Amino acid sequence: MKDDVSFGGFLARVIGATVALAIVLLGLSWLVQGNNFFLYKVFAPQQENVRRQVFEGTKSYNQGMVQELQNMQFEYVKADEEHKAALASIILHRAADFPEDKMPDDLRVFIDELKSKSIMR
Repeated sequence: MKDDVSFGGFLARVIGATVALAIVLLGLSWLVQGNNFFLYKVFAPQQENVRRQVFEGTKSYNQGMVQELQNMQFEYVKADEEHKAALASIILHRAADFPEDKMPDDLRVFIDELKSKSIMR
């Protein structure tokens, strides 16, 4: 009978230790996951800004933007007077964030003319 009592106490201690270990492991995983979340919250916007800067510095982005603006310039020249105002607004919006020093001279002059026309309205 004494062996049953000591075995029951031993079993209770093993179960208690297992539960305590599980609680500690869950707490540690929650702590690590929470830490990852807060690190992501702090550093993710900065990483995205760097990624965008690298993308905007690529040759393909710059050539694509110039080509798109030149296509829009061509459409503007072909358009009738009713549509030119809308096209001018779209072109100015697209060109607003693109550095002028990366544009060909004719495109830069065209954008400047659109800016001066939009100011006069």
